[in-house]
Amino acid sequence: MPFVYRDGVLCAEQVPLDSIAQRFGTPSYVYSRAAIEGAYREFTAALAGRDAMVCYSVKANSNLAILALLARLGAGFDIVSGGELARVLAAGGDPRKTLFSGVGKSEAEIRLALEKDIGCVNVESEAELERVASIARLLKKRAPVALRVNPDIDARTHPYISTGLQENKFGVAHADAERIYLRAVRMPDLEVVGIGCHIGSLLLDAAPYVAAAERLMVLVDRLEAAGVRLRHIDLGGGIGIRYKEESPEPIAAFVRGALAALGRRGHKLIVDPGRSIVGNAGVLLTRVEYVKPGNTRSFLVVDAAMNDLIRPPLYGAWHEVRPVREAEGAAAATVYDVVGPVCESADFLAKERRIAAREGDLLAILSTGAYGMSMSSNYNSRPRAAEVLVDGQAAHLVRRRETPGELFALERIPA
Repeated sequence: MPFVYRDGVLCAEQVPLDSIAQRFGTPSYVYSRAAIEGAYREFTAALAGRDAMVCYSVKANSNLAILALLARLGAGFDIVSGGELARVLAAGGDPRKTLFSGVGKSEAEIRLALEKDIGCVNVESEAELERVASIARLLKKRAPVALRVNPDIDARTHPYISTGLQENKFGVAHADAERIYLRAVRMPDLEVVGIGCHIGSLLLDAAPYVAAAERLMVLVDRLEAAGVRLRHIDLGGGIGIRYKEESPEPIAAFVRGALAALGRRGHKLIVDPGRSIVGNAGVLLTRVEYVKPGNTRSFLVVDAAMNDLIRPPLYGAWHEVRPVREAEGAAAATVYDVVGPVCESADFLAKERRIAAREGDLLAILSTGAYGMSMSSNYNSRPRAAEVLVDGQAAHLVRRRETPGELFALERIPA
């Protein structure tokens, strides 16, 4: 376990979290290198002996130190913007092992991707197919492309993170895919290299994932019979983690199901995990500013806020909250809402939690390694948190806290 109590103090690997707060302040995101490596190796172990590639989904956590760590382990990357491509390159990632997904790629982003010899552009509409071809023609290149196919499989997850149904904006319709592929292979500026899908996030059961893979295989066989030769099959990511009482099937169960769906087909298998690699590898470290008792609700007002962690107000997401120092009896456990200083009623990090805490105490909000810092903002002109990567007994500052002046450094007052 990356975060455990040692002598009554919650630690990241071998480093007490209170020492991290003393060195780097709060709020801070703290990540465990060992946990990230361990989760990545679960995928590579399950895929051993198969032509496969793990492409980390950069949107989950895009800190350069984490991207560099995964690049050194051999990971590819799944990106959704030109900014994420720039991050991958800055971290030493291989553009040829990078997939560019997303429904709204601009001309500038597609040009950059092709100029950097990206591994594949995952096309999500016919209009995008035309745009990629026209840019490739101008650059005198053949653009490597795959279609993201919407398999119309219900991921049985939160509607905001379900992506594989007909009403979702992502991908091309399953019924249109064969026609679009037959068109794409006749376009001289395109090189059709693969096919992909992604049905949603927080999958706890492998069955929908496997069902999407099986449906995709039927389409692959039809395309092969029509003369469309594909090199890779990308089954996306979305594997869930434990936040509260969930019991997600192990990563190996998802991979085994995918491999069974592929059968004897010789295509390279690509998976695009994000949350399942970094989610439980991080905590948000925050300090109690005030204890505020009330008649109907009592509050712990902390120095982290919804701008640091938007998941609870956005999704109603549940994150476990632990005191950094175990209570010694002086502070009786009380039911609190854990809230921040942002001027919104939605500014909460946790509701109705029994916690023993006093003013000045440190709390750790668990399972925030994914979609924590990457979704943070400067709302209320709040500098974003610091980020710390722990490696055994060492704690490295991998992103310093912003200063207030940096928040408006790009702004100008007209003369």
